[in-house]
Amino acid sequence: MEHLIIFDTTMRDGEQSPGASMTKEEKVRIGKQLEKMRVDVIEAGFAAASQGDFEAIHAVATAVKDSTVCSLARAQVGDIQKAGDAIKPAARGRIHTFIATSPIHMQHKLRMSPDQVLQGAIDAVKFARTFTDDVEFSAEDAVRSEMDFLCRVFEAVIKAGAKTVNVPDTVGYSIPELWAERFKTLLERVPNADQVVWSTHCHNDLGMAVANSLAAVKAGARQVECTINGLGERAGNAALEEIVMAIQTRKDYFGVETQIDATQIVPASKLVSTITGYPVQPNKAVVGANAFAHESGIHQDGVLKHRETYEIMRAQDVGWHNNRLTLGKLSGRSAFRERLKELGIELESEVALNSAFKKFKELADKKTDIFDEDLHAIVSDEAVTPEIEQYHLVSLTAHVETGESPYAKLTITDQGREVKCEANGAGPVDATFKALESVLKSESELLLYSVNNVTEGTDSQGEVTVRLTKGGRVVNGIGADTDIVIASAKAYLNALNKMTTTFARVNPQVG
Repeated sequence: MEHLIIFDTTMRDGEQSPGASMTKEEKVRIGKQLEKMRVDVIEAGFAAASQGDFEAIHAVATAVKDSTVCSLARAQVGDIQKAGDAIKPAARGRIHTFIATSPIHMQHKLRMSPDQVLQGAIDAVKFARTFTDDVEFSAEDAVRSEMDFLCRVFEAVIKAGAKTVNVPDTVGYSIPELWAERFKTLLERVPNADQVVWSTHCHNDLGMAVANSLAAVKAGARQVECTINGLGERAGNAALEEIVMAIQTRKDYFGVETQIDATQIVPASKLVSTITGYPVQPNKAVVGANAFAHESGIHQDGVLKHRETYEIMRAQDVGWHNNRLTLGKLSGRSAFRERLKELGIELESEVALNSAFKKFKELADKKTDIFDEDLHAIVSDEAVTPEIEQYHLVSLTAHVETGESPYAKLTITDQGREVKCEANGAGPVDATFKALESVLKSESELLLYSVNNVTEGTDSQGEVTVRLTKGGRVVNGIGADTDIVIASAKAYLNALNKMTTTFARVNPQVG
């Protein structure tokens, strides 16, 4: 069977979800997990977006050895230079350059003629080739581009040295039959089509990203660009886990195979969810909590008698129930450090390790079983570095009594200065947030408050996500604790800490 390349863009396109920005350390953790999953290409970011993005890509390129590490770049000299420098440490590095080719984008966004766009594409590929032989070219908004012009552009960039050409449905406009037809036409009409890998990149605005991607594979695409959990701006991208398991389950139809270690899918899903604050819906295919649950008595009876009566995949094949018990109350610092290393978590300093180990010991006193997800939650809870941690929770007391108004009392530090606050509210969480705002006066608007259990059981850590907005900026805050009210306070302060940091980031689709 032919090999289908899995190109993961969780850390680039997925990061464009509101509030889903990742730190350098978080990207390295995700990169190591994707490497463990045997993802072919990891798009670690957009190097020209900010200095932080550049450093994160450079760090991933340094840490990852077995996967190709890629940086996005607009068809501009400065972008490509940044991308080339960022991927320099990679064992295998790729530059992914793009320019829009649809009439609406060329006229209204780029304000360039088709001939100028064509020349810009050629120049970008040639310049990218001075940094690496592995250059990918994307025709942004290919779904609404004129076929004649698209063929001209692809023929030219292949001659210029592109090794992969990507056909993106940037706005999620296509449907499977038409997307397959577009690929077939390109493969027939581009004279040098056989010299490159053809790639598909689909957005989910109409709920057909995975279906469109698979239609492209059937039509000849041999690379799929996708994200963990389908993360991405607007309605998201094609979900990696759905693509991989569709290919694996229906090899008879698609005639291709991936090298993905599917048992790492659920751990990757949980890690990305923890870091970004985007929970996975329970009925999400493959990675949702109910993906392998059978409520109907008829279904349960059938599965008990013979699993394949109602299950086309095994839960353990995608990593369910692999969150093995790793550490206990009596585990020492060395065992803790070693397990973090196995999970791809490398803390930058002994101070950070000591802080995380202290959190682990505190958690071990509260719950009997400590799983990998708990360790990820502990590290994510410690993710805000001291340099940017303006606010920190010291203590919290909350009281709820039938017939009485709930209230909360907190002690926090604001740039090292201890501050006390208290308030009543509709519930303990509402009282906590009102108490914090009574002294911090952030003027932020709460967009989202959600709680998810990290593992199973009533003693599980609760992981709280808080999404705040102020002045057009959106941030996610994450907090974890066996006490939901404490986790909520941590998440709110985590979001405010992010809100106080300087933020100058360029969206690749702008400019």
